[in-house]
Amino acid sequence: MAQDKMQMPSGMGGLVRYFDEYKSKITFKPGTVLFFVVLVILIEIFLHNYGSGIFIK
Repeated sequence: MAQDKMQMPSGMGGLVRYFDEYKSKITFKPGTVLFFVVLVILIEIFLHNYGSGIFIK
């Protein structure tokens, strides 16, 4: 006689929803991130244009 109940594999496929379990204590506003990105771009442009002679004497 066959078993009355058959166990099927989990439908999640072993995936865990980590964003429910972890919340970072460090958060940045989008404006702050945008400011630092623009700042790094400006520093890169400045060093590309004027930085070649700073360290070479």
